Amino acid sequence: MTATTLNASPAETSHGKERLLLTPREAAETLSVCEKSLWSLTQPRGPIRCVRLGRSVRYSLESLREFIAQQS
Repeated sequence: MTATTLNASPAETSHGKERLLLTPREAAETLSVCEKSLWSLTQPRGPIRCVRLGRSVRYSLESLREFIAQQS
């Protein structure tokens, strides 16, 4: 997976601005895995850090990039 993939459409709004956080669905799509796999990779079960806002879970692009770097 290249850095270009992580800059694909889920991270951009309709106005062309980069979003800071992705939903679990968008993060899973960015990593090309299913949401269930992403959940098993999310801390504390796995290495991917997430941001919790109330009951919402979001993923930063930086956390996803760090995970990919650790895998190579």
